Amino acid sequence: MCGWASRYPARGHPEPGGAPRSRQTLRFEGWIAGLGTTSGTRVVLGHWQRSPFGPFSDVMLERPDGERLLLAPTRETAEFIAGTYVFDTVRVVPVRVGVADGVWTVAAGPLRLRFVTGRRRPLGVLLRAVPAALARRPAWSALTDGPARLLLPGVRTRGSAGAGRREWYGARDLRAVRALAASLDDTDLGALAPVDPPVRFGFGSVPSRPSLTRVITTVRLGAG
Repeated sequence: MCGWASRYPARGHPEPGGAPRSRQTLRFEGWIAGLGTTSGTRVVLGHWQRSPFGPFSDVMLERPDGERLLLAPTRETAEFIAGTYVFDTVRVVPVRVGVADGVWTVAAGPLRLRFVTGRRRPLGVLLRAVPAALARRPAWSALTDGPARLLLPGVRTRGSAGAGRREWYGARDLRAVRALAASLDDTDLGALAPVDPPVRFGFGSVPSRPSLTRVITTVRLGAG
Protein backbone atom coordinates (compact mmCIF):
# COMPACT_ATOMS: atom_id res chain seq x y z
CA MET A 1 0.00 0.00 0.00
CA CYS A 2 1.27 3.46 -0.79
CA GLY A 3 -0.13 6.94 -0.92
CA TRP A 4 0.81 10.44 -1.92
CA ALA A 5 -0.70 13.89 -2.00
CA SER A 6 -0.75 15.88 -5.21
CA ARG A 7 -2.06 19.24 -6.37
CA TYR A 8 -3.67 19.50 -9.80
CA PRO A 9 -4.83 22.69 -11.56
CA ALA A 10 -8.55 23.10 -12.16
CA ARG A 11 -9.51 21.41 -15.38
CA GLY A 12 -12.58 20.26 -17.23
CA HIS A 13 -15.30 22.22 -18.97
CA PRO A 14 -18.30 21.38 -21.16
CA GLU A 15 -17.41 19.99 -24.57
CA PRO A 16 -18.46 22.57 -27.20
CA GLY A 17 -19.38 19.96 -29.80
CA GLY A 18 -18.00 18.75 -33.09
CA ALA A 19 -16.78 15.33 -34.17
CA PRO A 20 -13.94 13.83 -32.10
CA ARG A 21 -10.56 13.50 -33.74
CA SER A 22 -9.03 10.14 -34.48
CA ARG A 23 -7.17 9.41 -31.21
CA GLN A 24 -6.82 6.44 -28.93
CA THR A 25 -10.12 5.57 -27.31
CA LEU A 26 -10.52 3.83 -23.96
CA ARG A 27 -13.79 2.39 -22.74
CA PHE A 28 -15.03 1.62 -19.22
CA GLU A 29 -18.22 -0.38 -18.59
CA GLY A 30 -19.79 -0.70 -15.16
CA TRP A 31 -21.64 1.28 -12.49
CA ILE A 32 -21.35 4.70 -10.86
CA ALA A 33 -22.94 5.40 -7.47
CA GLY A 34 -23.40 9.02 -6.42
CA LEU A 35 -24.10 9.44 -2.70
CA GLY A 36 -24.48 12.35 -0.31
CA THR A 37 -24.29 12.19 3.48
CA THR A 38 -25.65 14.39 6.24
CA SER A 39 -22.06 15.16 7.31
CA GLY A 40 -21.56 16.97 4.00
CA THR A 41 -19.13 14.44 2.52
CA ARG A 42 -20.17 13.29 -0.96
CA VAL A 43 -19.04 9.95 -2.38
CA VAL A 44 -18.78 8.72 -5.98
CA LEU A 45 -18.04 5.03 -6.45
CA GLY A 46 -16.92 3.67 -9.81
CA HIS A 47 -17.29 -0.11 -10.15
CA TRP A 48 -15.83 -1.13 -13.51
CA GLN A 49 -16.44 -4.67 -14.72
CA ARG A 50 -14.66 -4.02 -18.02
CA SER A 51 -11.86 -1.52 -18.57
CA PRO A 52 -8.41 -1.19 -20.17
CA PHE A 53 -7.02 -1.93 -16.67
CA GLY A 54 -9.19 -4.99 -16.12
CA PRO A 55 -12.00 -5.05 -13.52
CA PHE A 56 -11.46 -2.53 -10.72
CA SER A 57 -13.24 -0.06 -8.46
CA ASP A 58 -12.32 3.44 -7.30
CA VAL A 59 -13.81 6.03 -4.96
CA MET A 60 -13.89 9.81 -5.27
CA LEU A 61 -14.84 11.84 -2.19
CA GLU A 62 -15.40 15.53 -1.61
CA ARG A 63 -15.31 16.65 2.01
CA PRO A 64 -17.41 19.53 3.42
CA ASP A 65 -14.34 21.80 3.32
CA GLY A 66 -13.96 21.15 -0.42
CA GLU A 67 -11.03 18.72 -0.34
CA ARG A 68 -11.28 16.20 -3.18
CA LEU A 69 -9.84 12.77 -2.45
CA LEU A 70 -9.24 9.84 -4.80
CA LEU A 71 -8.92 6.27 -3.52
CA ALA A 72 -7.68 3.95 -6.29
CA PRO A 73 -6.43 0.33 -6.16
CA THR A 74 -3.20 0.66 -8.16
CA ARG A 75 -0.72 3.35 -9.11
CA GLU A 76 -1.66 2.85 -12.77
CA THR A 77 -5.38 3.47 -12.21
CA ALA A 78 -4.65 6.33 -9.81
CA GLU A 79 -2.43 8.12 -12.32
CA PHE A 80 -4.97 7.69 -15.12
CA ILE A 81 -7.93 8.93 -13.05
CA ALA A 82 -5.95 11.80 -11.53
CA GLY A 83 -4.89 12.82 -15.04
CA THR A 84 -8.53 12.94 -16.13
CA TYR A 85 -10.23 14.51 -13.10
CA VAL A 86 -9.24 17.00 -10.39
CA PHE A 87 -8.13 15.97 -6.88
CA ASP A 88 -6.32 17.54 -3.98
CA THR A 89 -5.20 14.21 -2.55
CA VAL A 90 -4.60 10.85 -4.23
CA ARG A 91 -4.13 7.60 -2.33
CA VAL A 92 -3.42 4.10 -3.60
CA VAL A 93 -5.25 1.63 -1.35
CA PRO A 94 -7.06 -1.70 -1.75
CA VAL A 95 -10.62 -1.09 -2.96
CA ARG A 96 -12.98 -4.01 -2.42
CA VAL A 97 -16.63 -4.05 -3.49
CA GLY A 98 -19.24 -6.69 -2.78
CA VAL A 99 -22.78 -6.82 -4.20
CA ALA A 100 -25.56 -9.10 -2.96
CA ASP A 101 -29.34 -8.69 -3.21
CA GLY A 102 -29.15 -4.96 -3.85
CA VAL A 103 -26.74 -4.32 -0.98
CA TRP A 104 -23.32 -2.88 -1.86
CA THR A 105 -20.41 -3.01 0.57
CA VAL A 106 -17.20 -1.08 -0.03
CA ALA A 107 -13.88 -1.12 1.83
CA ALA A 108 -11.36 1.39 0.48
CA GLY A 109 -8.49 2.43 2.74
CA PRO A 110 -10.02 4.81 5.33
CA LEU A 111 -13.56 4.43 3.89
CA ARG A 112 -16.19 1.91 4.91
CA LEU A 113 -19.43 2.14 2.96
CA ARG A 114 -22.66 0.17 2.74
CA PHE A 115 -25.66 1.23 0.68
CA VAL A 116 -28.92 -0.31 -0.45
CA THR A 117 -30.47 0.21 -3.86
CA GLY A 118 -34.19 0.66 -4.39
CA ARG A 119 -36.55 0.58 -7.32
CA ARG A 120 -35.56 1.33 -10.84
CA ARG A 121 -36.59 4.90 -11.59
CA PRO A 122 -38.85 5.67 -14.60
CA LEU A 123 -35.83 7.09 -16.41
CA GLY A 124 -34.02 3.86 -15.62
CA VAL A 125 -36.75 1.88 -17.37
CA LEU A 126 -36.16 3.95 -20.49
CA LEU A 127 -32.38 3.67 -20.25
CA ARG A 128 -32.55 -0.12 -20.04
CA ALA A 129 -33.87 -0.08 -23.60
CA VAL A 130 -30.66 1.54 -24.88
CA PRO A 131 -28.49 -1.10 -26.61
CA ALA A 132 -24.88 -1.28 -25.48
CA ALA A 133 -23.68 -0.66 -29.03
CA LEU A 134 -25.57 2.64 -29.08
CA ALA A 135 -24.46 3.70 -25.58
CA ARG A 136 -20.83 3.29 -26.70
CA ARG A 137 -21.21 5.85 -29.48
CA PRO A 138 -20.05 9.42 -28.66
CA ALA A 139 -22.73 10.74 -31.01
CA TRP A 140 -25.42 9.20 -28.78
CA SER A 141 -23.96 10.84 -25.67
CA ALA A 142 -23.84 14.17 -27.51
CA LEU A 143 -27.53 13.75 -28.40
CA THR A 144 -28.55 12.96 -24.81
CA ASP A 145 -26.54 15.78 -23.20
CA GLY A 146 -29.34 18.34 -23.53
CA PRO A 147 -32.09 16.14 -22.05
CA ALA A 148 -29.74 15.07 -19.24
CA ARG A 149 -29.15 18.70 -18.27
CA LEU A 150 -32.91 19.28 -18.07
CA LEU A 151 -33.86 16.09 -16.23
CA LEU A 152 -30.81 15.81 -13.96
CA PRO A 153 -29.37 19.26 -13.14
CA GLY A 154 -25.59 19.18 -12.90
CA VAL A 155 -25.26 16.03 -15.00
CA ARG A 156 -23.37 16.15 -18.30
CA THR A 157 -22.96 13.29 -20.75
CA ARG A 158 -20.02 14.77 -22.66
CA GLY A 159 -17.20 17.14 -21.89
CA SER A 160 -13.47 17.80 -21.85
CA ALA A 161 -11.14 16.63 -19.12
CA GLY A 162 -7.47 16.81 -18.18
CA ALA A 163 -4.52 16.28 -20.54
CA GLY A 164 -6.61 17.16 -23.60
CA ARG A 165 -8.95 14.21 -23.04
CA ARG A 166 -12.63 14.09 -23.97
CA GLU A 167 -15.31 11.98 -22.33
CA TRP A 168 -18.73 10.63 -23.20
CA TYR A 169 -21.15 8.87 -20.85
CA GLY A 170 -23.78 6.46 -22.14
CA ALA A 171 -26.22 5.52 -19.35
CA ARG A 172 -28.07 2.20 -19.53
CA ASP A 173 -29.89 1.99 -16.18
CA LEU A 174 -30.71 4.12 -13.15
CA ARG A 175 -31.73 2.96 -9.68
CA ALA A 176 -32.45 4.90 -6.52
CA VAL A 177 -30.32 4.45 -3.42
CA ARG A 178 -32.51 4.32 -0.33
CA ALA A 179 -30.16 3.78 2.62
CA LEU A 180 -26.50 4.28 3.50
CA ALA A 181 -24.02 3.71 6.31
CA ALA A 182 -20.52 5.13 5.93
CA SER A 183 -17.43 6.08 7.89
CA LEU A 184 -14.19 7.81 6.93
CA ASP A 185 -11.13 7.55 9.16
CA ASP A 186 -13.41 5.84 11.72
CA THR A 187 -15.71 8.88 11.79
CA ASP A 188 -19.38 8.29 10.99
CA LEU A 189 -20.53 10.25 7.93
CA GLY A 190 -24.20 10.28 8.88
CA ALA A 191 -27.29 9.24 6.96
CA LEU A 192 -28.08 9.36 3.27
CA ALA A 193 -28.58 12.86 1.83
CA PRO A 194 -28.69 14.59 -1.57
CA VAL A 195 -25.41 15.16 -3.40
CA ASP A 196 -25.44 18.86 -2.58
CA PRO A 197 -23.46 20.86 -3.42
CA PRO A 198 -22.50 19.04 -6.63
CA VAL A 199 -19.11 17.32 -6.69
CA ARG A 200 -16.27 19.11 -8.50
CA PHE A 201 -14.05 16.38 -9.89
CA GLY A 202 -14.70 17.07 -13.56
CA PHE A 203 -16.97 18.86 -16.01
CA GLY A 204 -20.19 17.52 -14.46
CA SER A 205 -21.63 16.02 -11.29
CA VAL A 206 -23.68 12.94 -10.49
CA PRO A 207 -27.46 13.27 -10.00
CA SER A 208 -28.39 15.17 -6.85
CA ARG A 209 -30.69 12.34 -5.77
CA PRO A 210 -28.54 9.44 -4.53
CA SER A 211 -28.50 6.88 -7.29
CA LEU A 212 -26.73 4.00 -8.99
CA THR A 213 -26.22 4.31 -12.74
CA ARG A 214 -25.09 1.66 -15.18
CA VAL A 215 -22.85 3.41 -17.66
CA ILE A 216 -20.43 3.06 -20.53
CA THR A 217 -17.74 5.72 -20.32
CA THR A 218 -15.65 6.51 -23.41
CA VAL A 219 -12.40 8.47 -23.00
CA ARG A 220 -10.64 9.88 -26.06
CA LEU A 221 -7.01 10.61 -25.22
CA GLY A 222 -5.31 13.86 -26.16
CA ALA A 223 -2.65 14.07 -28.84
CA GLY A 224 0.46 13.15 -26.90
